[in-house]
Amino acid sequence: MKLVINIASTARVLLCAAAVALAAAPAAAQKPFADVGKQPPITIVTPSAPWYPAFEKAVDLYEKQTGNSVKLDVVPFVGILEKARNAVRSGQSPYDLLMLNSPWTVEFYEGGFLSPLKEIDPAFDVPKEVFRYGDSGYWNAQKRWRTADGGKLMAYTPLGNVQLLHYRADVFKQAGVAPPATWKDVLAACTKLGQPPGTYGFVARGEKGNGIRYDWHSVLMAEGGNVVKNAEAGDFTVVINSPQAKAAVDLYIDLLKRCGPPNYGSLGQGDVIQLLSTGKAVMGDVVIAAFASFDDPAKSTVVGKLDTVPLPRGSGGASGAAIGNWNTVVPKNLPDAQKKAALAFSRWFLTYEAQRAFAEAGGIPNRSDVYTSDLAKQPRFRWFPAYLETQKFAEQDLGFAEGAQVDQVLGLRLNQALIGEMSSGKALNLAAKEMEEMFRKNGRKTGALPPLPE
Repeated sequence: MKLVINIASTARVLLCAAAVALAAAPAAAQKPFADVGKQPPITIVTPSAPWYPAFEKAVDLYEKQTGNSVKLDVVPFVGILEKARNAVRSGQSPYDLLMLNSPWTVEFYEGGFLSPLKEIDPAFDVPKEVFRYGDSGYWNAQKRWRTADGGKLMAYTPLGNVQLLHYRADVFKQAGVAPPATWKDVLAACTKLGQPPGTYGFVARGEKGNGIRYDWHSVLMAEGGNVVKNAEAGDFTVVINSPQAKAAVDLYIDLLKRCGPPNYGSLGQGDVIQLLSTGKAVMGDVVIAAFASFDDPAKSTVVGKLDTVPLPRGSGGASGAAIGNWNTVVPKNLPDAQKKAALAFSRWFLTYEAQRAFAEAGGIPNRSDVYTSDLAKQPRFRWFPAYLETQKFAEQDLGFAEGAQVDQVLGLRLNQALIGEMSSGKALNLAAKEMEEMFRKNGRKTGALPPLPE
């Protein structure tokens, strides 16, 4: 396997990835998890996310079992959307599989840049055991909505990320405090258990952009807020400046200011993971893909001490979690042989055995039968129950063509409110105005709520 790591937009380092066995028996002696035959080499563009090391190991196992070659182009989160956009608009895509963050998919579905998977191979299907993740892999062009109801299969989920509340089980037990069930419980616990600057009570992303927007969005859902009135029904009336949304912003600001470190307004995902893994944070809202690193003695000082629960309920009792899955798609501008090779890898990767190996390597499997297997008895998979519970109420966010733009707008305005550049009311009013103009320009049925007090 060749591994291309993008250090910056103008520099690349080509490395050979070390061979890593994922099972007790030598991989070369294993029967392939799926008989996919001899295929031409493929290239996958993938984010340098917390789950990447596990994916790299899964790819390595695929190569060992099948003899087929895969090159991985590893790109920082901020650069992967541009890479994907350029790839599908070129004469021939340099990538056979693209990893897309879920809110980006609609742009590619609607633009006609991708090959529906069953048009490549009518026999291909996603196994029934794979979670649906809000039907983000389907596209109904008539409804302009991601749904399996009348929609075509366009993608599958390689990594079903969700946020879970991570907490120091030992600290909570010693203090006689129950794991938080509501966001008010989080605020009470973080003010009681945090001892800054030695330890902080609660950490989450505050940096401008997708980080703060995504982490905050689950609080918005729990408080009963939304971005638009009913996108599935075509009603793009902007409701982001509702009282519920303001309550969610004010709560998030309160949590980060009262319980986080002084640089709460610039915390990124790496910072949150670092604070938790070094014992500098008692609680954190972070993707479950980071959990394996917390139990790795080479990366963590809190091995075995962190546990998880679903994200807390809001003031009205509702649960909220934004699904943070990625979607794997096949560009249309590829030769048929490359498309079929891409599906061959996909068929292998979606098997129970491959997903189990992915989990054992630190990944987040996408199949329900892995979560109910004997792996659930192992302490390192103690997050399985919280993940399964979250699947009952987690929802897709920003599932419309303007999703990436809305993400940018909210990512800026939320950060400005957090760092005190403007009030929460003004931030949401500005975001609402910008979003309404965006939707109106695109011919959507839209409108807006009365402005909030600023």
